[in-house]
Amino acid sequence: MTDFSLDRREMLGVTLGAAALAPGLAVAQATAPAPAYTPKPLPFDPKTITGLSEKLLTSHHDNNYVSAVKRLGSIQGEFAKLDLASAPNFILNGLKREELVAQNSMFLHEVYFSCLGAPSAPGTKLAAQIEHDFGSMDKWKLEFSAMGKALGGGSGWVVLNWMERDGKLVNQWANDHTMAFAGGTPVLVLDMFEHAYAIDYGSKAAAYVDAYMATTNWAAADKRFAKASA
Repeated sequence: MTDFSLDRREMLGVTLGAAALAPGLAVAQATAPAPAYTPKPLPFDPKTITGLSEKLLTSHHDNNYVSAVKRLGSIQGEFAKLDLASAPNFILNGLKREELVAQNSMFLHEVYFSCLGAPSAPGTKLAAQIEHDFGSMDKWKLEFSAMGKALGGGSGWVVLNWMERDGKLVNQWANDHTMAFAGGTPVLVLDMFEHAYAIDYGSKAAAYVDAYMATTNWAAADKRFAKASA
């Protein structure tokens, strides 16, 4: 299933431009510039990732991730122009929803790319937590990869989240950028939108999941977990 949602969201600028002409929409000068977001480069040489081609990785990064970062900056720039006392509710709600979509897309993509590299095992602290919460590393892998394969033919994310409230790790399923556990910190992320694998694997989503699991690098995940669970 092709992820048309990103294409629709990229049209938001056109929609907002038309909406800005609607009667009753007051626009005020922003008192401060909107936050500027700069896309992060891939944290690895895309030629070196086993099972995922350079073409796939650069396309994913340049076309999907970078677009989300640029979209987020544009959305926040539009929001900064509004007179919040008179702007229509549908404009406020629409901008804030799209901000959530773009922000999560940006962040989840950054976590996803940070999980790829030379295959490694989780560090001692994270490995012990996985063992405690899932029974074993093998049981965690089975659940996480099964969730990814179950999303094949659809789209979404699989996220290993640290839940501060419960002091435990949980695998989360999500089929949209707006879905997240409140209080959860993503430690490891698997992108199951078609753009993450179709160039290399076509509709063979399960083969892509296996490739991802075989090239997972846990160094960045260890750092996120250490910070979140401190």
